[in-house]
Amino acid sequence: MNGFLHAEGKKILDGDGKEVLLQGWGLGNWFVPEGYMWLADHNENFDRPSRIDRTLRELCGDSYMDSFWQRWRERFIKREDIRYLHDLGFNSIRVPLSWRSLMDEQGSFKEETFELLDRLISWCRELEVYVFLDLHAAPGGQTGANIDDTEDDVPRLFMERKYQLQTIALWEEIARRYREEITVGGYDLLNEPIMPPFVNGDHDDLIPEERRFMGELAARVRQADPNHLLSIEGVHFASDPSAVDKVDSNMVLHFHYYGQEPSVKSLRPYLDRAEELDVPLWMGETGENSDRWYAAAYGLARAMGIGYNVWCWKKMDCSNSPLSIKVPEHYQAILDYTHGGEKPSEELSQKIMDQLLHNILIENCKKNESVCRHVLRKVPFSLQAADFDEFPGRGFSWGRTSKPDVSQDEDSYRQGTGMEIVNTKPSQEKKAIFDSMWERYVLRLSEGDYVFYTVLGASAASVEVEEEIPGNLEIRRLEGGVSVACKSGRYLLRTLYIS
Repeated sequence: MNGFLHAEGKKILDGDGKEVLLQGWGLGNWFVPEGYMWLADHNENFDRPSRIDRTLRELCGDSYMDSFWQRWRERFIKREDIRYLHDLGFNSIRVPLSWRSLMDEQGSFKEETFELLDRLISWCRELEVYVFLDLHAAPGGQTGANIDDTEDDVPRLFMERKYQLQTIALWEEIARRYREEITVGGYDLLNEPIMPPFVNGDHDDLIPEERRFMGELAARVRQADPNHLLSIEGVHFASDPSAVDKVDSNMVLHFHYYGQEPSVKSLRPYLDRAEELDVPLWMGETGENSDRWYAAAYGLARAMGIGYNVWCWKKMDCSNSPLSIKVPEHYQAILDYTHGGEKPSEELSQKIMDQLLHNILIENCKKNESVCRHVLRKVPFSLQAADFDEFPGRGFSWGRTSKPDVSQDEDSYRQGTGMEIVNTKPSQEKKAIFDSMWERYVLRLSEGDYVFYTVLGASAASVEVEEEIPGNLEIRRLEGGVSVACKSGRYLLRTLYIS
């Protein structure tokens, strides 16, 4: 690491002027647990930190829970986690924080949390991993949902000045402590301010105040810390970049990318706003999808010079995070209780939580190695055939030499490439909340058509194919990737398998 990360035009540079492409993971569940990470999705009694704590206190008792969270935070992220993340090939982490873990109602700061952050930063300094500090749950709530730990799903940060003053004081303290720390890549001032109206009620009338306060907050942080990059998110799940202003000369436009078709078209609003503001673009939270979606989305992001941070590093019984926490024995009894079932005994409840504390250690987690192979396109992995390279473009990434380009309407996938993309399941239903249903698209290659896929370390490749007209389909391993060319005949290509 050489000097502070900083913005220069639309690039993030280090102190030597070298461009840095951020590739990392978010440490969700550490300071800001969410219900779905504990297998309690859509459960209002167990969906946010304060309600999880309240329920577990009913079951385990106050004295037990006072020590439980201390042990949870001590064990959830260890040096071995950061070492593993680094060795996988990632260079950054985003740390979601709750104001309640950093300060009390009277404004006194909690040294035990800052000690944990200092320890984390020391590990990251040693391993050259950038740390982004993210205020995920601000005083009063900036979002109006479970993720900011509000009690009534109202973003009161933009309604009551006392919460704004608390937030300013908290960020000034963070900036004061870390202003000289180059391992800290930047400050994500407010996660996902103001939910869309369809979530928990319409609070869009607060957007002007949100924009005003973001400017004030950025200015106060900058007074305390002249060095660090500021990360500024838009409203509506950080999906509306039009509400982001250039509040500082050293900032990135931070957006969240979930459940969309992995294409240039879906990225266009963010690209256009970054161009208008002349700032770098950071896909600061994304994920909760399938391996092949990861391979498509983050391969495209890298090709466009957009850094990304995938959500999230570790959660219970999952296949789409790098680490899966094993479910404690009898844990279902706790979930049943949150739905009105019989209350398990205090002894059993404590036993379940003790086992969870054991299971969250990295050495006791299941490693989903396929996840990071797909994120980074490291062999072996698979890819939808329709997700061939977008760049550098026609003549290298793709081409149609014997026929004119296929005309494509405005809603077509991979619009603008001119290749023939076939929708095989027009009436397909979503398999999960963030399923963009892009897997229905297959690539048709006719004589003279070819495509290229960027891959790290490919030695062999095969493709799931349907032969429409017999001929010759050629798969070749080239420097930097794999090419597929139709020499004769016509083929529908579904999935590319690379090893």
